[in-house]
Amino acid sequence: MADVEHNRVTYNDVHNLIRRSAEKIAEFKPDMLIAIGAPDRLFRTFLKNPTRKGNIPIHAIGLSLYESLPGLTEEQIGAQVIRTQWLGPESGALLIGRRALIVDEVDDSRKTLHYAVTELQQDVERELAKLPEAEREAKRTKFAVFVVHNKLKPKLAQIPADIPYYAGEEIEDVWLDYPWEAQDIEEHDRLAEEAKAKKRQAQS
Repeated sequence: MADVEHNRVTYNDVHNLIRRSAEKIAEFKPDMLIAIGAPDRLFRTFLKNPTRKGNIPIHAIGLSLYESLPGLTEEQIGAQVIRTQWLGPESGALLIGRRALIVDEVDDSRKTLHYAVTELQQDVERELAKLPEAEREAKRTKFAVFVVHNKLKPKLAQIPADIPYYAGEEIEDVWLDYPWEAQDIEEHDRLAEEAKAKKRQAQS
């Protein structure tokens, strides 16, 4: 059986992808970051705006698709998105009227992103229902999505067409090893640089 191809991503790789993407995303003018994956903190740096008082707040949600959790069957792992953390019981009130950028590290099957967008929109709609009908549209939350990597493969779910979607990089369907998953970061970076050197040599 052939070894699975691993693409080791370094902190510098992620930093530079987000830095290059931030200019486009700034046009969306997010005033809230919702983190599924790890890279959201970098956006706070690159989306700083002198006209805004304070930093853009970061809120985290926990969603699991491939992780083995207590009570899950083998059939559920990889097939069912499990909510492990949310914005709290008043998430709709937190979201209403905001421009929220949902941030994840990778768009693989798109199941996790679809779940996040759908559930957050439902929270907003429940909150809007408490308002007079004439006020609802102005208060409806605007969402956008950013992923560090979008895998070029058939997706098993979709994101509504009216939600802006940004990807730092489009890549083939390979296994991605992110630096925040590494136990030995020096070895991770060494292997990443070794792979890049081999790729440069093959292209020369």
